[in-house]
Amino acid sequence: MDSSQFDEASSDARRNRPVLIYDGDCGFCQRSVAWLRRMVGERVEYEPSQRVAGEFPQIPPERFAHAVQLVERDGSVSQAAEAIFRVLASVWWWRWLLALYRAVPGFAPLSEAGYRFIARHRGSLPGESGACSIGGPPSFLATRWVFLRLLGLTYLIAFASLGSQIVGLVGKGGILPGERYLSAAGDYFGSERYSSVPTVFWWNCSDATLTGVCHAGVAISVLLILDIAPALSLVALFALYLSLTHIGQVFLHFQWDILLLETGFFAIWIAPLSLRPRFRTAAPPSRLAIWGLRLLTFKLMWCSGVVKLTSGDPTWRDLTAMSYHYLTQPIPNPLSWFVYQQPMWLSKASVVLMFAIELVVPFLIFFGRRARIVAFAGLMLLQIMIGATGNYGFFNLLSVALCVTLLDDAALPRFISRRFAPATPRGWRWPAIVVWPITLALITTSAVPIIECFDRNPPLPGWAERWYARASGVWHLVGGYGLFRVMTTTRPEIIVEGSDDGVTWKTYAFKYKPGDLHRRPPLIGFHMPRLDWQMWFAALGDYRSRHDQWFVAFGRRLLAGAPDVLTLLGENPFPSAPPRYLRAMRYDYHFTTPAERSASGDWWSRTPIGLYCPILSRPAGVN
Repeated sequence: MDSSQFDEASSDARRNRPVLIYDGDCGFCQRSVAWLRRMVGERVEYEPSQRVAGEFPQIPPERFAHAVQLVERDGSVSQAAEAIFRVLASVWWWRWLLALYRAVPGFAPLSEAGYRFIARHRGSLPGESGACSIGGPPSFLATRWVFLRLLGLTYLIAFASLGSQIVGLVGKGGILPGERYLSAAGDYFGSERYSSVPTVFWWNCSDATLTGVCHAGVAISVLLILDIAPALSLVALFALYLSLTHIGQVFLHFQWDILLLETGFFAIWIAPLSLRPRFRTAAPPSRLAIWGLRLLTFKLMWCSGVVKLTSGDPTWRDLTAMSYHYLTQPIPNPLSWFVYQQPMWLSKASVVLMFAIELVVPFLIFFGRRARIVAFAGLMLLQIMIGATGNYGFFNLLSVALCVTLLDDAALPRFISRRFAPATPRGWRWPAIVVWPITLALITTSAVPIIECFDRNPPLPGWAERWYARASGVWHLVGGYGLFRVMTTTRPEIIVEGSDDGVTWKTYAFKYKPGDLHRRPPLIGFHMPRLDWQMWFAALGDYRSRHDQWFVAFGRRLLAGAPDVLTLLGENPFPSAPPRYLRAMRYDYHFTTPAERSASGDWWSRTPIGLYCPILSRPAGVN
């Protein structure tokens, strides 16, 4: 076949398939096209513009230098992010991206902005190796060391914070006694009780055991921070926190509790097996396990952005959500009041920035080392903004730890990375035959919560549904994340009051949640006040719902004067004897304006809504 025959055959082939035209002189573009080819195969023809630009006179030559071009079989042309999404949509499991691009307001311009940013900086976005990479082949010894220290600190804070509350929450005299919960679970699950509710408290659920497990968690966290038996420490920490998550019932089912367990389980497989690993000679972590943590970071951030758009909440779509957020978040801090006063244009700008970080920046994780440094900076900025304007316990610290896995040793500060200069590894690490099946199974299962961002009940085979139910609902190895899917636009608060005669009512003060109008919003730090958080959820719900039935049990404990429950509160207005009656009034709380605060000194104003639930009373003759 001569050259003219070859050209004619090629032209015929292109007429039967779409043609993706890219810059053949750009190494980054070549690697991106190679990735696309792996994703969709030969459903699309891939051609460098330097070779075929003349065959498509309908495309101005300068467009080839700025973006990829996709020529469909009918001659229609798309470019940039849209072209990429159309190529991926040739495989059915990628079609959700094109659907987002077409249907979700704001997604298309954000995608195109992200594409333009990457295109302008593609010369500084190399792959994992090659002449343009940073400092040669990547190493993750220092990265692992920093990540495990931050994770150990997060575990320590989580156990210590919970240890000060656990007895009042689920102790024998607590709001939801753990012994009663395990008894009901045992009756329901029968012989499968241990595998359906995996917790060490099956053998002993006394108050001393509850606090002892928290203290043990603190001690083992210190061992992890000191780099003593890190793999064994991580296994123990996961087992203990999983046990507390189950026994804690509604008080430990927050998204960051699940995130800590998912992160902690992944971390087991990057930890060295040595009892006392040395900085320079520790066995390097598995690359696949590192990527598992990176994908978890992607899932956390990207899903949090997607669910805001797919929820249909109008405040996210019209960019007004942040004008409510600082007021209506669970526990505002002092800065929340000040930021709430900002003009609407600045609130809308912060929503656009948030969407850019949550929807676009996570994709940089897949575009090489310098791109991941940019992603790290963007995601860190988001965590700083969240932590500065609200009280979210250890969530921000845990998210920062995950972001660190986006970096390799060369990207860390010199004073850290120089301690891990290459040396001959002498320690032990998990064998690939263990790490690969576990990590791949978790990564694959994580696709389910990503799909659920678009379809809350995706069709799955029966075996897949059962596996996902156990992995997510029982062992908490895989979580679905979607922070503030729907923005609350008002702030109802429950004020709990007691009375001896049904006429004069005295208020129970909580430690952190809004109550006294004159009290400044608190700055809590990393502590997670579980009762105060649940009071926020209860105010938005109904005491008769399954999730909020704990509130009546809480009221009964106050009427009984339960000392362990009273320690969870800030002030007990009945120090001598519990009241005869208890009521829960619901109010609509607002931040005061600067003028109102200057005049009265109040941070809050409120208007009554009515009773949250019927008035509770202590039976006659009960002291």
